[in-house]
Amino acid sequence: MVEAQGNTAPEVSEDEFRAEAEGFLGANARLKPPRRTAFGEGSDEVSLFPERSVEQEADEVAEAMSWARKVFDAGFGWITGPRSYGGRGLPRSYEALYRSLEARYETPSQAPRLIGLGMIAPTILAHGTEAAKRRYLRALYRGEIIACQLFSEPAAGSDLASVRTRAVRDGDEWVVNGQKVWTSGAQYSAIGEILCRSDTELPKHRGLSAFIVDMAAPGVEVRPLRQMTGGASFNEVFFTDVSIPADHLLGEVNGGWAVALTTLMNERAAIGGGGTGGGSSGGADLSRLVALARHLGVAGDPLIRQEIADTWINLRVARYNNERALAKIRSGQPPGPELSIAKLTLTENLRRTAELAAHILGPRITADSGEWGTFAWSKFLLGAPGMRVAGGTDEVMRNILGERVLGLPKEPPEPQ
Repeated sequence: MVEAQGNTAPEVSEDEFRAEAEGFLGANARLKPPRRTAFGEGSDEVSLFPERSVEQEADEVAEAMSWARKVFDAGFGWITGPRSYGGRGLPRSYEALYRSLEARYETPSQAPRLIGLGMIAPTILAHGTEAAKRRYLRALYRGEIIACQLFSEPAAGSDLASVRTRAVRDGDEWVVNGQKVWTSGAQYSAIGEILCRSDTELPKHRGLSAFIVDMAAPGVEVRPLRQMTGGASFNEVFFTDVSIPADHLLGEVNGGWAVALTTLMNERAAIGGGGTGGGSSGGADLSRLVALARHLGVAGDPLIRQEIADTWINLRVARYNNERALAKIRSGQPPGPELSIAKLTLTENLRRTAELAAHILGPRITADSGEWGTFAWSKFLLGAPGMRVAGGTDEVMRNILGERVLGLPKEPPEPQ
């Protein structure tokens, strides 16, 4: 998202905006009840990835889109966006104000829309044709459509520049053939951002092009991937002679690497900075593990106490780092390599939290005894490794930090 353009004063003051937002939320949502924190109360769900039936997922998507339309029509759907594309053109402080107010209310989860809004929409705004911007930006922010990201491939995960999915120009269209994998939300997305090889003669980083693809186009096939947690949050997507209009190109022909970097920087901002629980433990509350240790009578174990303290310290440091990085973004600066720190610390903290849960629980994490708050941690433990891949592997993050932050020499290039 972008700041309001120019130096003109906002159309409303922050006080007027606050009153407007409170009026809308008060009329359309209920305040959240006091949080129940007692051990043994409420749901003991702590999985990192959704484990829903097809029917439950469809209901969540429908509720998310319905709420998004209501919010957009009230003037809060794209607060900082350019007015010409459906935004309100207000400063980022207004966006932060609205989010803080909405957080007090019970509203439908917007998880199905996070990739589209956090990664794809900013890329379309930065690199899309005028026709694409007008066709898709308002629709994304209003909840009329959902978007997914089609980057990774079976033979090109960490080495994204080695993608093999081909895009060949054919008159006013591009024809795409290939396979993508680990695509979240492909099963309910209307469009996707796809990275393809458009020139096999150029060096791998320079022969890529990015496009917006219609996920309902002939030749697109989405297949769910079963996780070891039992759910299917990701997909593999196959493209067979899929036609993409020329005006759905993002950026320049063979300029897809720059487009991909825009998406990836926004992705790491979303994942590392809070979109997936950045700075905490992916949504797992450490206080719950402390309560679990007390319940099981191991809170006095010196090794457990040391592990709890170490986890708490690392979570707090990650939170401060995220706040610093996000303050930079709110000031109008683009997300930079420092967000790779946030992504890397998130996965490290997920590992710490999962190991702490396993040490507290012992055999209870592997066998379901029916006891509240015990075996439920198994899904968290099994889901944590997935976050070491999502948004860039830990190895890629370390390379980015070494080269761009510490100034270390780059890895030797592969032979062409």
